Amino acid sequence: MAKSAFLRGRAIAQKPIGANVSVTTLVDRYFQAYNAGRLGEAAKLYAEKMLENDVTVGVSITGALTPAGLGGSCIVPMMKAGFIDWIVSTGANLYHDTHFSIGHTLHRGSPFYDDRILRDQGIIRIYDIVFPYEVLLSTDSFFRKVLQGPEFQRQMTTAEFHYLTGKYVHAREKALGVKYHSILSAAYKFGVPVYTSSPGDSSIGMNVAAMQLQGSKFLFDVSADVNETAAIVLRAKRSGGKSGIFILGGGSPKNFVLQTEPQLQEVLGINEKGHDFFLQITDARPDTGGLSGATPSEAVSWGKVDPDKLPDTVVAYLDSTVALPIIASYAMAKRKPRKLKRLYDERPAMNAALASEYKKAQRRKKN
Repeated sequence: MAKSAFLRGRAIAQKPIGANVSVTTLVDRYFQAYNAGRLGEAAKLYAEKMLENDVTVGVSITGALTPAGLGGSCIVPMMKAGFIDWIVSTGANLYHDTHFSIGHTLHRGSPFYDDRILRDQGIIRIYDIVFPYEVLLSTDSFFRKVLQGPEFQRQMTTAEFHYLTGKYVHAREKALGVKYHSILSAAYKFGVPVYTSSPGDSSIGMNVAAMQLQGSKFLFDVSADVNETAAIVLRAKRSGGKSGIFILGGGSPKNFVLQTEPQLQEVLGINEKGHDFFLQITDARPDTGGLSGATPSEAVSWGKVDPDKLPDTVVAYLDSTVALPIIASYAMAKRKPRKLKRLYDERPAMNAALASEYKKAQRRKKN
């Protein structure tokens, strides 16, 4: 009898695991089912398909990943290797990542400390990470000092703000002899545009607000962010390539990277079909109706994901602090570095192309 199509997958293996096996061996041989199976599929989708040279990869970052060291250990090496082309991050991740760049240290601790005692001793806790309150004050002071610069006395996109700020962060790292770059520093060095979908919702935004009380003319242009991120996706498609989205967590950054396609199709009236690759690491459930847990098939109904590319989507339900190091290491082992796209430098041309296509779409609509 012909073998059922449902039985064509690789047989579940029982080979005993050895000592000190590599990440690639773990993923290829031992991540066989359940969430391990999905993590294996995620690592392979990213390394084997999303990192082809014609794919533009956007990454969204939520959850306190940088305080846990995942900025310098995973995100930055991926940026350097050309594995991340643009980013949407919470402001908090960029803020806490800067602690390391200006010479501060965060420590492993316990989630079971008495927070009343920590408060009395001036110690901040992020679950099982602890550091002195002075770290916040020092980082606040750094950002306020940077914001006093003449180049900041105007309205700009969050990508511009992060690029200009990254220049100062990079200089501070060099002056202090900090060995590993932060995301902002790496974004400046490698030309990776970094956006924040809710720029007021972090300590960076709080310090921007404080500077306005002192007469600062700086303003975030969030509408320009919406169009510019859509322009990145349009450039990827119109150049004959593809668009891949790698989502760490959920929240506002997840929506911001995905809404680029509805912005093109629904709002601007530009002919498009959706992102080609959707990869998410999340602990959010889909049945509560929240965006963080929304599935790629649901995203198809919004035009966020190309319906023809639904097989090239993976959701792995586990902690990003577990998944990201594994996916990053697997990709580093499987793929050679890609040429940097330096999309930050391409922003004027991309924005002009978006405006041109929008005008054409409006003329077609009138006719």
